[in-house]
Amino acid sequence: MIKFGTGGWRAVIGEDFIQENIRRVAAGVIELARLENKTDKPIIVGYDRRFLSENAARWVAEVLAHGGITVWFMNRSVPTPLVMHTVKDRELYYGIEITASHNPSNYNGIKLIVEEGRDAPLETTEKLEELIEKIGGVEYTEFDCAVADGKIQYLKNPFNRFLDDIISQLDMAALRERGLRVMFDSMHGSGSYPLLVIFHTARCTIDTINLNRDAYFGGQMPAPSEQALIMLKNTVVRDAYDLGIAMDGDGDRLGIIDKTGRYISANEILCMLYYYLVKYKGWKGPAVRNLATTHMLDRIAESFGEKCYEVPVGFKYISSKIDEVDAVLGGESSGGLTVRGHIHGKDSVYAASLFAEMVSVTGKSPTEIIDELEAQFGHFTMVEDNLHFAPERKPEINDILMVRKLLPDFSDEVEWVNYIDGCKVYFKNGDFVICRFSGTEPLLRIFAESSTEEKALSYVSDFRKFLDI
Repeated sequence: MIKFGTGGWRAVIGEDFIQENIRRVAAGVIELARLENKTDKPIIVGYDRRFLSENAARWVAEVLAHGGITVWFMNRSVPTPLVMHTVKDRELYYGIEITASHNPSNYNGIKLIVEEGRDAPLETTEKLEELIEKIGGVEYTEFDCAVADGKIQYLKNPFNRFLDDIISQLDMAALRERGLRVMFDSMHGSGSYPLLVIFHTARCTIDTINLNRDAYFGGQMPAPSEQALIMLKNTVVRDAYDLGIAMDGDGDRLGIIDKTGRYISANEILCMLYYYLVKYKGWKGPAVRNLATTHMLDRIAESFGEKCYEVPVGFKYISSKIDEVDAVLGGESSGGLTVRGHIHGKDSVYAASLFAEMVSVTGKSPTEIIDELEAQFGHFTMVEDNLHFAPERKPEINDILMVRKLLPDFSDEVEWVNYIDGCKVYFKNGDFVICRFSGTEPLLRIFAESSTEEKALSYVSDFRKFLDI
């Protein structure tokens, strides 16, 4: 059964991510478009640099073309934010990106993007799942024949509007004046080209590592975690760069290394950019974060007389809330964020460019900005644990957490518990711990935040012992 999680349908290559299922998803999109009376506009199809991505994109295009829908096809790998931007900019109904984002290299997937360049909402993906289940054999038109007939069209200069939009929102004068030296780790992903263009346009010095395509991502997870960025950290410090920047496989998650070699977490990036936009650029408005993201953002928002809104995990909830409350920005601890006025999804190309602007305008290093924030709002430490469990235990664990709503015997007093997405425990001392099933992998994720790492780890340990995992 093909199921769409928080980031689309993702599956192991050769097991469920196979030609037959990929074509079934494409056929389901056709039925969805017909059901919604939205077959009169092209569907853009893009793909990242994972194994089988381009092939899968061609299989999807072949099915769409046979079904009478014009396909705008990318002639090279592209980051997910570009597809989202194109759907919004060209006022399309749908876009498709072949990607498994930050999942391990043996995964691939399909991400459905809908009007205004948004992640497909739950009701849309549930409807799509139902349609896919009813599909048997799938007909298609050979790719080259569909191109010859004009049913598949290569999109000309697909990066131009995306790049121009980002550049128009940046303080390019400040970037040019500062002249940052940047080391960029593309992590073998698809986000390198647009970032390089922007930084060269800003006349920064930008050098690269891991720029080549590698289906195994150098043997690491294609996510810009601290562990994965050891090479970037060492290079930044050794060669005295001002900044290290890294992106995940499809360019929607961001990692930063300070000139001292300090890893700047996604939580810190989110807080710094909100602080910068409000204090230095004079923007006004609240912030949005998911349940597993730092509460420091709440304190920063409060200091400006604003509110920080909490939503379930899944960027579609963040982008929807940004629109609802006219927030300055929204993001998540996994490394994705977006800013008011830009696309309705995660974009590390824009976020990295804005981060470089912040460093240029303030004249401060990321560490100096973090020190400034901690002096005002306190120190926050988040820890995460990803727990593997036997599949047959999932109903049991769900029953404990979400049905019977049992909790470990914590040493700190619980203020209240939130069950809108997993089990999140808020303590009276301001700490929290959340335990939820991953929407993209067969894992139980536990996040905990406190003023000390020791205390945060104790909350994780309490849950692990309680669930016997």
